[in-house]
Amino acid sequence: MDEIWLRGLRVVGTHGVLAEEQTRAQPFEVDLALAVDLSAASTSDALDDTVDYGEVSGAVERIVREEHFALLERLGGRIAEVVLGLDRRIEAVTVTVTKVRPPVPVDLAAAGVTVRRARADVTP
Repeated sequence: MDEIWLRGLRVVGTHGVLAEEQTRAQPFEVDLALAVDLSAASTSDALDDTVDYGEVSGAVERIVREEHFALLERLGGRIAEVVLGLDRRIEAVTVTVTKVRPPVPVDLAAAGVTVRRARADVTP
């Protein structure tokens, strides 16, 4: 399967277990890999034959900015659900969510999760 990837989508959102994380926005970074058959687009050169990554990145940005979750695992799962629902050509998605400056008592640059979901994993 071919792949469309989006790296380094930076969005400010309110996700986390701590009370301060639920009220004070902090930076997140999202990376995506979409499993898609790109054979038609590779010959036609037409946007209609592929997945519009502008639409995908806009949907992800809205989730991170507007929705609120305690766990990065849930945020990643939600992004995967929405992305798979955007276009039937997306067979699977890998989502990596990174909390850029996690509030922990050690010098930790980032923490994150990676979730992988296939179309078969999503209930219609």
